[in-house]
Amino acid sequence: MKRLLIVATLATLCEIATAQTPPPERTVTDNVVVSQHDPAVRIALPKEAVYLGAERFVLYGVADCEIHVFVEADSKKQVKRMYWVQFEQFVSSRPELEHNYKPQELAKFEGTDTYVRARFGKSSETAKEGSDLEHVQALIRAKGYTLPAEMMNVRLVRLLDPKRRKELMIIYSEDLGPTGVKVDDLMPGGKDAEKWSEIQKALIGRAERQIHLLPLS
Repeated sequence: MKRLLIVATLATLCEIATAQTPPPERTVTDNVVVSQHDPAVRIALPKEAVYLGAERFVLYGVADCEIHVFVEADSKKQVKRMYWVQFEQFVSSRPELEHNYKPQELAKFEGTDTYVRARFGKSSETAKEGSDLEHVQALIRAKGYTLPAEMMNVRLVRLLDPKRRKELMIIYSEDLGPTGVKVDDLMPGGKDAEKWSEIQKALIGRAERQIHLLPLS
C-alpha cells in the first residue's frame, strides 16, 4: 500500500510540474523561428534543414527555457549539421542570478555583440542530467536521428537585458569527420592541435552564412 501511495504521489507531482510548464511561445514557418519578444526577431535557417520540434521546460529549476531543433541529415538519418535555437531567462524567484560569459568571447555576429565560442567533442559523452543538451539529444533520438561520433560546434549568445537575465542562444553543429581530423588529435598536445584555429574560423564563417537574424517586419 505504501508503495502504491508513493507511486501515486510521484505521478501527481509530475502532472503538476507539466501543468505549470507553459507551451513554447515561438512559432516556426518555412524554417524561420519567429519570436515576438526577448528578442523580437526572425531566425532564418536553411531550407534543407528538417525541423524536429520544440520543447519548453524549467532548466535546473532556475530558468525558463524554450528550445527549437533543426537538423540536416543523410538518407540514413545520420545528422550532418544541427541548429539548436534556445530562448532562456531566469525565473523571477531567483532575482540574484545572471548570465556570465568570458569577455574574450565577445565578438560581432551579423553586426551585433555576441558571445562566440567554438568547441569540439565526442557525441558519446553523456549529457548532464536535466541539462538543455539532454533535452536536445532526447528530441533527436525521438525523431529517429543519430549523431556522428565526433562533432564541432559554435555557440552564439546574445544577452537581451542590462541585468543579463535573458538570452538568445544558437548553437550550430557539424560532423567533424569531413575535416579529416579526430577529437583526440585536436586536444592540446595532439598532432593536429594547431589546425583547430583555422577549422574553427571556417566553422564560424559557415554559421554566419547559414543563420540569419532578421527584424519581424
